Amino acid sequence: MKLKNILPIFITLLILSCNSNTVTNEADYNQYLSTEIDQTKLLGDVNFWTTRIENSTSSYSYLISRANANTEVFNVTGQIEYLIKAEEDLLEANEIVNNSDAGLLKNIAANYISQHRFKEALVLLKKAEANGSKLNGTKKMLFDVHLELGNYIYAEAYLKDLKNTSSFDYLIRLSKLEDHKGNLDGAIENMEKAMTIAEESKLKGMKLWSYTNIADFYGHAGEIDKSYSYFLKALELDPNNAYAKKGIAWIVYSHEKNPTEALNILNHITSYHNTPDYDLLKAEIAEFNNDLKLKAESITNYQAAVKNDMYGAMYNKYNVMVFSEDLLIPERALEIAMQEVENRPTPQSYDLLAWSYFKMGDIKRANEITEEFVDGKTYEPAVLYHSAEIYKAAGKTEEIQPLKAELLASIYELGPTMVSKINQL
Repeated sequence: MKLKNILPIFITLLILSCNSNTVTNEADYNQYLSTEIDQTKLLGDVNFWTTRIENSTSSYSYLISRANANTEVFNVTGQIEYLIKAEEDLLEANEIVNNSDAGLLKNIAANYISQHRFKEALVLLKKAEANGSKLNGTKKMLFDVHLELGNYIYAEAYLKDLKNTSSFDYLIRLSKLEDHKGNLDGAIENMEKAMTIAEESKLKGMKLWSYTNIADFYGHAGEIDKSYSYFLKALELDPNNAYAKKGIAWIVYSHEKNPTEALNILNHITSYHNTPDYDLLKAEIAEFNNDLKLKAESITNYQAAVKNDMYGAMYNKYNVMVFSEDLLIPERALEIAMQEVENRPTPQSYDLLAWSYFKMGDIKRANEITEEFVDGKTYEPAVLYHSAEIYKAAGKTEEIQPLKAELLASIYELGPTMVSKINQL
């Protein structure tokens, strides 16, 4: 074949190879990047119930309604003060009925779950269980909290008691349990069944929840095109859904290696829904883009945000990583990791503890914690990477290769900044 015939073919193949990672299309999601929140309208329900409370001698039900309205403001904006205002109203309402309303106890527990106050949520849910009213709903939440606390035997016992393969609530919890066990195929299978039930129900909330969660699972499985399509389906239902937009931003960044467009999406999201973790994602993308100024600014913004005491322990995991990786203050990371193990003794929390010791140079202690509390108990790629680094430092070379192979298969989930670190294992 002559050179003049080869060149066009070569160029075509080169173009195709460059575009082979592209699954998104700006035309698909640009229509959702115009969200503007009318704060006055958003607070309308809050102000309505405030007026009712001020003009009533019996405020119990109004306090619960205002708490629900404040929770919705938190969900839309990410502003922590509204979640705390909701807690205050719920606690005041609970004082009026003296722990006698199981539904209210579950409402407070849900608020505490959002704040990562899982042990306090468990205390309330046990009270609701003893109350006996609407027991199935209580058992579902008890499964959720026990899973978050690492009480896996209790979580499975509650789920077994709830078994109903035609129930959306059962299937999504079974899916979460399978994911915890590292059975991603099983997690996807059950989430797909739950999604079918949600679509048949025509209930927006159920469909939205199933679309965003199945999108996450498909992403973990490497089915990026499916992940993208379900994030779009979520946005069709709720054009303001920050989680779905963040999911698309991650695809654009991690899969397509387009940091500029990913930051464009994130900047849009944070114009109306801003939580500290977005600053850390911006910092990661800036690092990939070798934009040291933006990375420093983003880390500074994160630090300023989490100084707000209202966040409590919500960002302990992130704080450990910031102090150990970015600020190079492993002693502070260790303090926070110890607190997180106390609050939530899961394999992931113990991994933070092991990583903090590792960063302080105490390889022996890091290895002991990893062997006893982490190894074989979680399959999260970030945790597996920490284990691999600790085992490498401990001279356990035979343990590294299986972990390295799994990590290379999880690059999408870990992000492109991790490629060189994994290759050096």
